[in-house]
Amino acid sequence: MAKIKITQVVSRIGSTERQKRNLDALGIKKMGRTVVHENSPIILGMVEKVKHLVKVEAVEEAPKAKKAAPKKAAPKAAEAPAAETVVEPVKED
Repeated sequence: MAKIKITQVVSRIGSTERQKRNLDALGIKKMGRTVVHENSPIILGMVEKVKHLVKVEAVEEAPKAKKAAPKKAAPKAAEAPAAETVVEPVKED
């Protein structure tokens, strides 16, 4: 589905409470902020209510890059059990 980029270009001061709630629902809290949403009738309806406050642009979707396979860890060398050290008592003459 196509995506749209919505940027707030006019202050929300002086807007109605309903318009402020629409901006909040779109995810725009401050001037100059940009969000990207799917181009759906619900989003377009919210944008229509605040069209005098925002700028709307179509976003071209780039082809998705394949994720690289996770790197495999080098196999650990077989750890030999630690040699037990035997301490012999010192004989005094």
